[in-house]
Amino acid sequence: MNKVYFLLIFSFLSLSCVNVAKNETINHEFVGVKIEPVFKNEASIRALKVTPDHIFFAADSGKFGYLNTADHSLAYLGKIQKNQLYPEFRSLASTEEADFVLSVANPALLYKVNYFGKRKLVYEEKCEKVFYDSMAFWNKDEGIAIGDPTNGCLSIIITRDGGEHWKKISCDILPEAIDGEAAFAASNSNIAIVGDNVWVISGGSVSRVYFSKDKGKTWKVQESPLVAGKPSTGGYSIDFYDEKTGIIYGGDYTAPENNSKNKAITLNGGKTWELLAENEYPGYKSCVKFVPNSGGDEIVAVGFTGISYSNDKGNTWKKLNNASFYTIHFINEFTAYAAGKGGISKLTFIENGLKN
Repeated sequence: MNKVYFLLIFSFLSLSCVNVAKNETINHEFVGVKIEPVFKNEASIRALKVTPDHIFFAADSGKFGYLNTADHSLAYLGKIQKNQLYPEFRSLASTEEADFVLSVANPALLYKVNYFGKRKLVYEEKCEKVFYDSMAFWNKDEGIAIGDPTNGCLSIIITRDGGEHWKKISCDILPEAIDGEAAFAASNSNIAIVGDNVWVISGGSVSRVYFSKDKGKTWKVQESPLVAGKPSTGGYSIDFYDEKTGIIYGGDYTAPENNSKNKAITLNGGKTWELLAENEYPGYKSCVKFVPNSGGDEIVAVGFTGISYSNDKGNTWKKLNNASFYTIHFINEFTAYAAGKGGISKLTFIENGLKN
């Protein structure tokens, strides 16, 4: 065989093998989870973010703080008081340059903070119905926070200057809220961002998904298939693995065993949603997250009802542990941190081998 021809054939076969290996998907099958408490406190913690350096959390009684990720030592524990009020912080968000905590109820207080003790009030809103639920950033300059309707539409505030100033979006450019519609501040996770996109899930009298493709400049809304009709029903949490694959989860926290219309998935960026594991375990959960590097196949959901896991895009689920948590944040496909009433724990997921 001609030497040059042989080399061309060999190169083609080699490239083909590389492509096949690169596109191969390997899923885990978690069978349990090891839970290690890393911070014990009487606080109720519903907002959590983990970086290679710090575990940043927000809590009730005006508390916020940081643990060192490496050894879980306490880097800073702060407490904010304003006019004899200790705000209840249920939302937080971070950029490369700053951290933020946001309180629920009247008045809504949004602070820029850090682990050296800095706290600067960058937004305040006084209104009888004000109640903010979650916040996130697209990038170091642009961020968003969402809350219950106040003037006939969902409350949405946006910053374009790194969090120094926040402006509330006019109801003129937002979909009209339905009477009794609200959002839940259960886990700082009823908002999801991928690229320029943002999705928000609501509940109460109706469960709907709000969507903006341009960082909050224009909005659309559609009905979700989740249960609704009571103040305690609807979507509590939303997560997107990429621009196409997303999940919404909720139910009714007053009837946590009910497992009808409490979880749904989209594979087209939220254009349509399909119910998952209808009338099957699990019931109510307050926070849902895709497992990193899983191709969108693996999902973990937490709540006061325990930790549940799926490795087939939510079609079937198993209980991993009865431990109660409000919120969870993954740092890789095997490790996450979860928080709830009484502190923060490290979660290490136990695998039962690999399968193709």
